[in-house]
Amino acid sequence: MPSQSVSEVRIIVIMGVSGCGKSTTGAALGAYFGKPYLDGDDFHPAANVEKMRSGEPLTDEDRWPWLAELGRAMCENAMRNGRVFAGCSALKRSYREALVEAAGEPILFIHLSGSRALIAERMATRSGHYMPTGLLDSQIATLEPPGDDEVAVQVDIAQPVEAVMQQCIRVIESPSR
Repeated sequence: MPSQSVSEVRIIVIMGVSGCGKSTTGAALGAYFGKPYLDGDDFHPAANVEKMRSGEPLTDEDRWPWLAELGRAMCENAMRNGRVFAGCSALKRSYREALVEAAGEPILFIHLSGSRALIAERMATRSGHYMPTGLLDSQIATLEPPGDDEVAVQVDIAQPVEAVMQQCIRVIESPSR
């Protein structure tokens, strides 16, 4: 991971495939630090939501406007509040690059990573979400984990939620990487 002072990073994106815990972790981190949390799902246009609800994976063309809107919203919130947390799948390097470009500043990506079986189990037990479990394989196939040259860290979700949180907090509070 490139050397980057966390104190310089105002935007922190919790990323990973659907069901990995982005919303839970991001909202908890926002609350812990007293900063806003933006759920990337809230920025999808209705057509994207309907596509996913029907079990159809999004295309890159579906994602570009969504990523641009989320990036702008993260920048605005970081300017207003000093720091912002967001949940976004950010599955491909090009998506992460699009977010950084739209935000106009560095972003720390915290990649929540776990086994397919664990994530499928979590997806099966959650309610009120439009993403069907059937799209998990598509998301896993699309995932390009962050490279060593990206401002990113991977966190294993096969540990208790509190341990995931503590690991994220340590990364965010560390003076440098």
